[in-house]
Amino acid sequence: MIIDHRTYQVKMGKMQEYLKLYETEGFPVQKTYLGEPLGWYVCADIGPLNSVVHLWKYESIADRAERRGKLLADPAWQAFLPKAQALLEAQENKILSPAPFFKQD
Repeated sequence: MIIDHRTYQVKMGKMQEYLKLYETEGFPVQKTYLGEPLGWYVCADIGPLNSVVHLWKYESIADRAERRGKLLADPAWQAFLPKAQALLEAQENKILSPAPFFKQD
């Protein structure tokens, strides 16, 4: 199992616009291919302000590549991307693996 930890920095003053766009156009199509995220969070008070963090679970890097490839091929996702990118400043992705002693249900 791996976790794709994605952090997006939203342009100042654009958080509500980004969240609405993602809720209506991005999240539905993303869930079709990636399933339910482990978490989806907003940092608006402490830490890197105007950022969102999503956590997605995959069986392996190959599983991630396959699912994300299908997502990228979807015309609805391709229509969403330029709208979302116009509202973002930066993006950071990390791939996390569980520690050997951690057993997740």
